[in-house]
Amino acid sequence: MPPSDSFYFISADPDDIAREKRLARKIRRSQWWKNQLAVGRCHYCRSNCPPKELTMDHVVPLVRGGRSLKSNLVPCCKTCNDQKKYLLPLEWEAYMERLGKPSDTG
Repeated sequence: MPPSDSFYFISADPDDIAREKRLARKIRRSQWWKNQLAVGRCHYCRSNCPPKELTMDHVVPLVRGGRSLKSNLVPCCKTCNDQKKYLLPLEWEAYMERLGKPSDTG
């Protein structure tokens, strides 16, 4: 589980989040996203996964001000997506370090 002592800034503007989710669904149907999935690798743990098992993750989560832009969207395995939740990249790296796992988010 992600660290429970983290402070989460969560945007409560449901209209903004709904708009960004619509944009993400549109991008999910694009050839660009299909190409990202075809690589078959989780952005966070770098494990090889079948494309159908990869999920779309916002590096900067929507509730923390992230947008549905190609530069903020990465394929990741369900395990990493579930663990990362609302963490920002620096928080994710710190979490992985505490677990003693390498983090390659670059």
